Amino acid sequence: MGRITAILPASGLGTRMGAETPKQFLELDGTLIVIHSLRRIAACPLVTDIIVATRADVMESLQSTIRAEKFTQSVRMVRGGDSRQDSVAQALREVPADTEIVLVHDAVRPFVTVDQITRVIEEARKCKAAILGIPAMDTVKEVKRASLPEDVALIIGTIPRERVVLAQTPQAFSAKLLKEAFARAEADGVNASDEAGLVERIGHDVHVVLGSERNIKITRPADMELARFYLERERSKK
Repeated sequence: MGRITAILPASGLGTRMGAETPKQFLELDGTLIVIHSLRRIAACPLVTDIIVATRADVMESLQSTIRAEKFTQSVRMVRGGDSRQDSVAQALREVPADTEIVLVHDAVRPFVTVDQITRVIEEARKCKAAILGIPAMDTVKEVKRASLPEDVALIIGTIPRERVVLAQTPQAFSAKLLKEAFARAEADGVNASDEAGLVERIGHDVHVVLGSERNIKITRPADMELARFYLERERSKK
């Protein structure tokens, strides 16, 4: 089996959190959220090395914090870009040549489990592209903006829930496939909100492995409250 390299894009500004500090560098129970997420990825024995793409102004301090964690895997830092896609692209350039699977995980998803990481890697080994996802529970409406107040939109259709999943991370891909998808996107000037979107556009199937509602992405203040609750629950079970 080839190497499995994990990438954590961690250079976003996190404006939706409403704080001066980017969300990945906020503390959860006294530990940076990005470190919580790193611990989860590093806990999976299939992951052989990790690359963190982050802002230039925090690289030194974050490297020091990561070093203190004494992870089994090598954890390297690269300078991230202005967008998630840019950050992952920068990290992809540093992926070792013998890497079989590239695993991309949000730096602000600190509750992913080893089982979920393992299952998405195993699926990617079989089909070359797999993500975690959960079924949509709410009714999904397609909308467009109209000449209405900013917080109002116009419904133009209803999308059947059985056709919708909410994408999560990790997302895992054949290294060769992901590099091709990124190269094509750069050549075509295309941006996508996740790696699966870039792989989809070059015609490759992406499989969805069942994730969990606990695998939250911390983006808003209310998510921090939920994250503290989940941490407390985990602590009480030990």
